[in-house]
Amino acid sequence: METVNKKILLVEDDPNFGVVLKDYLAMNDFDVTLAKNGMEGFEKFRKDNFDLCILDVMMPYKDGFTLAKEIRDKDEKIPIIFLTAKSLKEDVLKGYKVGADDYLNKPFDSEVLLFKIKAILQRKSTESLADSKQFEFQIGNFHLNSKLRFLTYKDEEPTKLSPKENELLRLLALHENDLMPRELALTKIWRDDNYFTSRSMDVYIAKLRKYLKKDDLVEILNIHGEGFRLVVKDQSESKA
Repeated sequence: METVNKKILLVEDDPNFGVVLKDYLAMNDFDVTLAKNGMEGFEKFRKDNFDLCILDVMMPYKDGFTLAKEIRDKDEKIPIIFLTAKSLKEDVLKGYKVGADDYLNKPFDSEVLLFKIKAILQRKSTESLADSKQFEFQIGNFHLNSKLRFLTYKDEEPTKLSPKENELLRLLALHENDLMPRELALTKIWRDDNYFTSRSMDVYIAKLRKYLKKDDLVEILNIHGEGFRLVVKDQSESKA
């Protein structure tokens, strides 16, 4: 995932640690704004747009939990990672209750933090795509109107898809030629990610493959352990 220009608000009251962490994230192509306490952090948050917040829990004037609540009041979807020197279960649970996406105990491996940041931003990106209002798609020689649930091949009569077939194909189309994560479809369409819903989704994938087999340009690939990819080749590839 591209990290250039992704903006991070880092709120950390230890000046030395804050500068080191800011420089490390900047080296990895993030645009980082550093604040030294919760009050300053909220002021900076109000004046700019950020993609993610990293908040120290123990800070003067305003702790990380209070700051997170204020940030959530302004933007309920922005990802938040807490940093803390305390590993008490109560503090961890409190962090998640105020909306933490993840939690790291100090000292921590900076590469682990980097991985968590990228994973959270990637997940938010795919969720935003899934919330897109787009409802018409050209999939090879197929046309999908997801409002009417019509899948039409060339000039043939349209096929009326079931609600789940329709939503699943729409998600695949939104991720055309890219990975559609399995858990994204399960949580968006089935509202649960477990063994039974996963098997159910596999049945629907098989149904969609039957519809799409009319077109040699289109196929749904299974990306083992990760999800599916709707591959749409162009005409020149099919003639090659």
